[in-house]
Amino acid sequence: MKHRTGTDRTTTSKWAKQTQMVRAGSMRSNFDEMSEALFLTSGFAYENAEEAEARFDGRAEGFTYSRQSNPTVAMFEERMAILEGAEVGRATGTGMAAMTASLLAGLKAGDHVVGARALFGSCRWLMDELLPRYGIETTVVDGRDLSAWKAAVRPGTKAFFLESPANPTLEMIDLKAVADIAHNAGAILVVDNVFATPVLQRPMELGADIVCYSTTKHIDGQGRCLGGIILCDKKFDEDHLYPYYRHTGCAMAPFNAWVMLKGLETMGLRVHAMCDGAELVAAAMAEKLDDVRHPALASFAQRELALSQMDRGGTMVVCELPGGREQAFRFLNALEIIDISNNLGDSRSIATHPWSTTHKALSEDQRLELGITPGLIRLSIGLEDPSDLVADILAALTKAGT
Repeated sequence: MKHRTGTDRTTTSKWAKQTQMVRAGSMRSNFDEMSEALFLTSGFAYENAEEAEARFDGRAEGFTYSRQSNPTVAMFEERMAILEGAEVGRATGTGMAAMTASLLAGLKAGDHVVGARALFGSCRWLMDELLPRYGIETTVVDGRDLSAWKAAVRPGTKAFFLESPANPTLEMIDLKAVADIAHNAGAILVVDNVFATPVLQRPMELGADIVCYSTTKHIDGQGRCLGGIILCDKKFDEDHLYPYYRHTGCAMAPFNAWVMLKGLETMGLRVHAMCDGAELVAAAMAEKLDDVRHPALASFAQRELALSQMDRGGTMVVCELPGGREQAFRFLNALEIIDISNNLGDSRSIATHPWSTTHKALSEDQRLELGITPGLIRLSIGLEDPSDLVADILAALTKAGT
């Protein structure tokens, strides 16, 4: 593999984000292919035994086994690291593999983690169930309350974990303020940035130490492949993440990495078009419902914070139907264009009922604590014509009895 002239870090770090999403981290084989090469191989051959030994002990560059590194995966990792402003990227098989590795890799029994209460259902399960099984103590706080983060710190606190905007309520957290609290306590800040995407929010610029994505969402953007990625510095990777990654086998498959590379090329264009649609949909829904949430709306409670951290309000719209589960189901069943599903960030618009799907594994009390009620609907706005989406939603709301 060879780098195309001008694609080293010094050059690509100066490029605009859209250029980075198309070209950063590119490597070409001796065939000089235009599209990134797809290396479907588990292992790699060596010229001689001495070279094999040198690669395994780190004296020589090169690939050894695709569980540890692969040329296609490496291109995706490098492109994401440059885009995020990180030193290292490690691509995983799923988004939850990324979230889990970002925590477990650097923690041990006796350590303590503080997490925001408003997390994706499986991330909240990590905090409430998985980490305590291994002797890692956890405390969940209202992420909006900076005093709660400070009060939760203990001598053994090693990490803070949050997402902002939160899934599915769009609850916002002051990233810079929480990063400062974490660092003053000698802890690191881990941010799940899935809803905001690297197009709209860059947590490392606000003090985050580790940023994670489910690349299944906006990065692929077309509902094709699962994936995740962890972005961090070299020290965390060398001391904690790479040994965990190498020995537990959570690597992304080369084909999935190739799909993600193709998705990155259009992510900026897609996300901004989806934001345009989300703003129009939210405004139309707000004329018919009392509780519609999107950071671009003047009525959004944390609008000032959201738009100080994010370039735009995002691709997600949340609403509360007063008639609870029954009315929510009538609305969902009346939609003709928008699909009922549990993914997000897709080119196709998706409606989700978190109470009965994505957050169902949590107890009723936990769901209510998170602000997830039986009438809550999460809309992921896609690339359809916004006028068609508005018509579909308004018609469904009428049929649902709003």
